Amino acid sequence: MTPQQYCQQKTKQSGSSFTLSFWFLSKAKREAMTALYAFCREVDDVVDECSDYQIAQTKLAWWKQEIYRLYHETPQHPVTKALKPVVAHFGLDEAHFIEIIDGMQMDTEYNRYAEFKQLQLYCYRVASVVGLLSAQIFGYQDRATLKYAHDLGIALQLTNIIRDVGEDARRGRIYIPIDELTQAHVSEQQVLQSQTSEHTEAMLLTQIARAEQFYDKAMRQLPKQDIRAQLPGLMMAAIYRTLLQEIKQSPNLVLNSKVILPPFRKLTLALGTWLKYRWR
Repeated sequence: MTPQQYCQQKTKQSGSSFTLSFWFLSKAKREAMTALYAFCREVDDVVDECSDYQIAQTKLAWWKQEIYRLYHETPQHPVTKALKPVVAHFGLDEAHFIEIIDGMQMDTEYNRYAEFKQLQLYCYRVASVVGLLSAQIFGYQDRATLKYAHDLGIALQLTNIIRDVGEDARRGRIYIPIDELTQAHVSEQQVLQSQTSEHTEAMLLTQIARAEQFYDKAMRQLPKQDIRAQLPGLMMAAIYRTLLQEIKQSPNLVLNSKVILPPFRKLTLALGTWLKYRWR
């Protein structure tokens, strides 16, 4: 199995909506995004699969060493071997890959976030940085596109957090800032036990409103000349924002079940976005 085949298999196994947008890229960019996404899956799996803190720390430290080898020596892992020509061709920053690993490390150290400022750092590392790398691969003319990619990453991650509130709670994790739970008169125990009320609904609507603000801010910052190049990100924004609107209809549902969009609807949203912006 070649490094690229390994990345394709890893990406396919994830079943993520994000990979849908890869279909609309050139071969070189599709392979670059597949390698980048496979890397994200590898380091994320460390957190998901390692219940032992020390083992998780050791594995993440290994990945930091592997990123050093990617840029300065000879990489060992199939994913970093696939990334080798990608980082050179697209000029991807070594520090960004370290930031992603640092974000995963936060998941091994925290299962609560005291305030949004702390949560935003987490969102930046695990999502905005991926957005910045993706924008680099997609291509841009105006550096304002990087601000768009940053804020879109925050919006997408906040949507993930809202969608997965119940699932995360069953794993003992709460990503809603604790000070905001207190302000909404919702206890940690209520979230952990998936207890719904008017207060939990109001709290979730506040989280949804914040995510919508980041979507709006991102779209305002995307320069017109870069819209076509950034189409894959716009497709993801359309899919995830539609998901957010679905959750908004009955916010408390996320405490006990996972709200999802059917594959055909996601494909329709992606195609609709492509048709809307392709010829601009």
